[in-house]
Parts: sequence; structure tokens; C-alpha cells
Amino acid sequence: MSLRFHEIAEARNRILNPLTEEKLDLLGRICNLPQGSRQLDLACGKGEMLSRWAREYGVQGVGVDISKVFLDAARNRSQELGVADRLDFVEADAATYEDIPESYDVVSCIGATWIGDGLEGTLALMRRHLRPGGIVLVGECYWISPPPQEACDALGVDRDRNTSLIGTADRIEEAGFELIEMVLADPDSWDRYMASQWWAVSDWLRENPADPEVPAVREFTTRARRSHLEYGREYLGWGVFVLRRR
Repeated sequence: MSLRFHEIAEARNRILNPLTEEKLDLLGRICNLPQGSRQLDLACGKGEMLSRWAREYGVQGVGVDISKVFLDAARNRSQELGVADRLDFVEADAATYEDIPESYDVVSCIGATWIGDGLEGTLALMRRHLRPGGIVLVGECYWISPPPQEACDALGVDRDRNTSLIGTADRIEEAGFELIEMVLADPDSWDRYMASQWWAVSDWLRENPADPEVPAVREFTTRARRSHLEYGREYLGWGVFVLRRR
């Protein structure tokens, strides 16, 4: 999916993954971050997690993303919640972003492990920013049950790109981390996330009938809707995994 398609589809969402507001709040309570903790959020999207946690827990942090559209929304949200002075949003490639090594108490990448070409590579990127004793929050898909090839084809996911839930835990261990908590999406949170995208795209198509990308955007949302209903709800899980270095 192109960045522009992503920006169109996410127009109605503040949280750009299948995590509901309630589960984002639950994740914050689980992490129980001390006042003044520093957080780096790679591929931060609209920065909802950083802005909420800055308000609720006094987090200070940096969000990195390649989308100017999402970063503008993130800055506006931080101002709305009165925490703009605690956060910095940087337009950059999260895969190559550099900062002072081991300078963050929390490093997060929620649903964008493509930045490291998969879970293991992304954890390696995150590790270099993490202080000793800090925690990693990584959002990742997993297979609820082994998918048939037609499901992988429809979802546009290589079968080996994801693994089972226990396989995900094994990959985490092999990358040198310990799984200490998790918050998983459920079918309803998946539906809320995906269905809001269909509405957003439908609005865009109605408002931009002369845009040259209309056929491609229409094809994109038709395929995404069908693949979710036919296969995604049955085979594809997603969660945020809370980790510490072993």
C-alpha cells in the first residue's frame, strides 16, 4: 500500500492499528511509566500514544514518521492535550533514524515492523536506542491458525512473514528479549480499525471523483474489505508485546 493510500484510509483514525482506546489505556497502565520517562516511538503515525501518555504519565518523547500528514495530526493532538512542550515529532525514516545511543526508557514500534524487514530486524533497530532496564513495545501480527495459501495471497502477506503466537514469542527470545506482558487485539477491535478505513476511503472517493488515482484507491479498498471479511478475521491476530532485554 502506498503512503498516500495509507493516509487516505487512516483519515478517521487517531490510533493507526487495531488497538482500541481502552486497550491503549490498558497498555499504559500495564507499563506504569514513572514521571519524566523518555519514550521513542518509531513510525509513530498520528502520535496518539505519545500524546496520551505525556498527559497521563508525564512522558517526554520523540515520535518519528515519514508521513507529513500524520505528523501534522500528531502535533495538533499534542497541542490539544496540552503536552506539545514535552514531545517532538520528527519527519524521518524510522529505519535509519539516529539519536544518542541507549537514551530512552521506552522504545516503541506499534505495528510497523516493516521498518526492520520483520520482527527480529526491528528489535535490533530498537535495541540501540534503549537504556539498560528499559522496555520495548512492539506491535506485530501473528497467525491465529495456519493459513491456506489463498488467505496469504488475499491478505498480501507472505506466510513466513508471520508465525503463531508462540512462534512470535520464540522470535522475541531469539532476538535477545524477554516477553513480560502483552495486549492483544480481538475481532471487534480489528473490525473497528478496518471498517473505519472503508468509510474514510468511501468519503475520499466521493469527494475526489476526478483524481487520477481513483481506480487504484477503489481497487485497494475493495480488496482490503474482502480479504478482511473472508480471511483476516479467521487467521490474522495482532498484539502489542512488552519486552525487556535478557
